[in-house]
Amino acid sequence: MYAILRIGPYICGEWNYGGLPAWLRDIPGMQFRLHNKPFENEMETFTTLIINKMKDAKMFAGQGGPIILAQIENEYGNIMGGLNNNESASEYIHWCADMANKQNVGVPWIMCQQDDDVPHNVVNTCNGFYCHDWFPNRTGIPKIWTENWTGWFKAWDKPDFHRSAEDIAFAVAMFFQKRGSLQNYYMYHGGTNFGRSSGGPYITTSYDYDAPLDEYGNLRQPKYGHLKELHSVLKSMEKILVHGAYVDKNHGVNVTVTKYTLGSNSACFVNNRFDNKDVNVTLDGITHFLPAWSVSILPDCKTVAFNSAKIKTQTSVMVKKPASSAKLKWSWMPENLKPFMTDERGSFRKSELLEQIATATDQSDYLWYRTSLYHKGKGRYKLYVNTTGHELYAFVNGKLVGQRHSANGDFVFQLESPAELYHGKNYISLLSATVGLKNYGPLFEKMPAGIVGGPVKLLNAAKGTEIDLSHSSWSYKAGLAGEFRQVHLDKPSSEWHSHNGTIPINRPFTWYKTTFQAPAGEDTVVVDLLGLNKGVAWVNGNNLGRYWPTYTAAEMGGCHRCDYRGEFQAEGDGQKCLTGCGEPAQRFYHVPRSFLRAGEPNKLILFEEAGGDPSEVGLRTVAAGAICASAEPGDAVTLSCGQHGKTMSSVDVASFGVARGQCGAYEGGCESKAALKAFAAACVGKESCTVPVTAAFAGAGCASGVLTVQATC
Repeated sequence: MYAILRIGPYICGEWNYGGLPAWLRDIPGMQFRLHNKPFENEMETFTTLIINKMKDAKMFAGQGGPIILAQIENEYGNIMGGLNNNESASEYIHWCADMANKQNVGVPWIMCQQDDDVPHNVVNTCNGFYCHDWFPNRTGIPKIWTENWTGWFKAWDKPDFHRSAEDIAFAVAMFFQKRGSLQNYYMYHGGTNFGRSSGGPYITTSYDYDAPLDEYGNLRQPKYGHLKELHSVLKSMEKILVHGAYVDKNHGVNVTVTKYTLGSNSACFVNNRFDNKDVNVTLDGITHFLPAWSVSILPDCKTVAFNSAKIKTQTSVMVKKPASSAKLKWSWMPENLKPFMTDERGSFRKSELLEQIATATDQSDYLWYRTSLYHKGKGRYKLYVNTTGHELYAFVNGKLVGQRHSANGDFVFQLESPAELYHGKNYISLLSATVGLKNYGPLFEKMPAGIVGGPVKLLNAAKGTEIDLSHSSWSYKAGLAGEFRQVHLDKPSSEWHSHNGTIPINRPFTWYKTTFQAPAGEDTVVVDLLGLNKGVAWVNGNNLGRYWPTYTAAEMGGCHRCDYRGEFQAEGDGQKCLTGCGEPAQRFYHVPRSFLRAGEPNKLILFEEAGGDPSEVGLRTVAAGAICASAEPGDAVTLSCGQHGKTMSSVDVASFGVARGQCGAYEGGCESKAALKAFAAACVGKESCTVPVTAAFAGAGCASGVLTVQATC
């Protein structure tokens, strides 16, 4: 396997600050991703460190290693125009190229999405859903697609994005038809944003990305298998595609035949770019049928070896099964808020409302703003807070009086809560929280968070008066008491309450603990956090990330239609193939097997910030349930449970002309008893099986056509 070393150090990746540490902001004179010594010094130090580690391990191609390309910066061309300093941006990107080339790595340096102002000593590359119509800025360099987006990332308020296997295969085949040299998937293996790494703001803990290998490492079928078949065909044509001459010939509108020739050998691509019309194309006397929005590949220009719209690999439906029938038993502990209910014992004081990220140095999602005031007699007010934070909790004299979070994308909001003041000294405590830091766009590090500037006021509508607290003496403290005490590690000094199994529910700022046995086998383990509100989960001290199952994914038009034909979009109008509208944005959280201990109790600890009910929380395992495939007579059907030791328990469907439904719930069609018998004999009790489809399967009762088979693992 070859590797592209993408150093960055800005990588985006939907991580906080795109992977850049927040402490960079504390360096005097620092400007992110512009021509200035402080940033360039840190960037060169990091780049040199990574390069030297790779050289020491002999990882570059010239040393016999797998790294064939190295990347510096990331998608800078997308944001140069928004930096309001064209000269500095240009100087910076050329400095990046020169600094990288001084490293003498022995492989070319690339820059993705750098289509304008391209340094002469790098190769610019393409990122996107489609790159067939893109070409590098100069001749004589390869056409490289560094990010073929297999799906899209997910935000707390968004449904799940799905990009079809047919569309991705179409895009890849089109790319190589139009002289593509190298194509790389993003993501090929989905992942998890453990801890506080997830950016956005409001990017979920899951980073599954609808990738061919899902968040847990399971095969996502048919996407994985369909692309595997495509690349097998392309690999067989490698020599002729690299060294052959080519001719493009249009067959009317939106239909193109490309013929590659090397010596006496030839290979052909035929594309149909219509998104609503199938076509027939005659090539050297042979007529080929092309479905809409598809590419056929003919390695000998005679026989179709692959069509992007015709999926022959199986579909797998992944199911989540309870790991145990027994309910978890919980104990609990209150978060100690008392030290923060006055304005004493802070880290420092300031007579202004400060920006949160710089003040807390990103050591926690939370920052306390606390002040006090003397009031003559009792009074009823409305506490008004204007904030750029993502969440805000307001306490008056130790009592929680209000809570609110911002809508995604609009991180300026106002909290208005009743506030009752006593005679004498009164305390206002405001807890601001972030849910990931911005990771993309020009000057992303300048996006503020927290109650910077305010104002914070006490309003008395009856009297028409107000008390402006914005320039009072504010005491600051980052984090929560439980974070400093490391409650998630369950140290011996921790005092948990059980009360015979009775625990408080819907109580904000509460810690919960339970134990469980690691599920047997090798199936993926997830924890189902339905019933909880918002917080953080740990297993054996490992941070699973933020949870927020009460955040419901929006209803969007793309949830109600899915057609692989036509361009895929993840933003704006024209979205399609969305699932999960109106459901919890994320309910299941990955627990890697490496976090678990076999044969002894494992600890699950939750910090419930907003108030939830853990009674329905449980562990589940994820594995293939139903597996399905379709084929015509003359083809073969291969079924696999996809995991060593897992076998098929039954063959449930073997029918011609299935009328409706999807894998796991097919309906209609003409059942083939002969096919059902053949597949049951070959597949039941096996991890995988291959059965040729013959015309005899149709028998007297069914019209020969497409046979659909469904089995259960």
